[in-house]
Amino acid sequence: MAESNAVRKTEMPAPKLSPDTFKQLRDLIYEMTGIHFQDNKTYLLESRLLPRLKACRCQTFESYLNFLRFDAYRDREITELYTVITTNETYFFRDEAQLDSFMKVMIPEVMKTNAQTKQLRIWSAACSTGDEPYTLALLLRDYPPLNGWTIDNLATDISENVLNIARTATYSSHSLRKVPPAMLARYFTGKKEEQTLVQPVKDMVRFMNVNLYDRPRLKLIRGIDIIFCRNCLIYFDEKAKAQIVSDLRDALRPKGYLMIGFSETLHDAAGHFKTIHAGRSVIHEKQ
Repeated sequence: MAESNAVRKTEMPAPKLSPDTFKQLRDLIYEMTGIHFQDNKTYLLESRLLPRLKACRCQTFESYLNFLRFDAYRDREITELYTVITTNETYFFRDEAQLDSFMKVMIPEVMKTNAQTKQLRIWSAACSTGDEPYTLALLLRDYPPLNGWTIDNLATDISENVLNIARTATYSSHSLRKVPPAMLARYFTGKKEEQTLVQPVKDMVRFMNVNLYDRPRLKLIRGIDIIFCRNCLIYFDEKAKAQIVSDLRDALRPKGYLMIGFSETLHDAAGHFKTIHAGRSVIHEKQ
């Protein structure tokens, strides 16, 4: 059969990330966010940024680099970039051993310390789509000893996209798979496949856009009793981790608590934290 004479549209090959542009992009990302890509992560960065090239109508990685440096919408794009280079895997009641330590160790101790003021301040740093801070809110709401207390539950993330999802508070059954059935029936509405948190619980959490690598911004957060910063430090190199841990410590009140991810290590060469082993979890107390 004769080959068709129809003119076929030739697809342009996908842009490639050259070693030099990779280094420039990597350095720029590090400067803006503190997230570090090792030399062997060229393909990873290339694959994750390709959709952003298309969205910004950039034909090459070089033009995308210039977009990030000079375009009037660069700040908005930085938020989009952060979303695609990090993994937002999260769900309600994740790492139950840590939540158990939160309710049985940290909360009782904070209540003793703050017995006069009856104020509790919690910060969920790098909160992603809100699963973590809402989990904390659900636990505290069903804890009678806190009746009459003022609870400030701050949740922050660098990505406005995930914060918008958090503010909407509508989640898939996969995200809610570990929520106790009685709590699910009491505090969520909607179909089984997708349910929305009730307004009184949503009102317990306030969301704010914060880059943990932005030191001036972090200086505005002070007097926190408990900080959750789980599965976030893994994205940073040693220098950035040390800076962030130092800033988190400054945000805590004396004897305040820091909880990081199971697979993460606290970079505290100066000994500013005391390590407390509570069951299968580890708590870091500010000294």
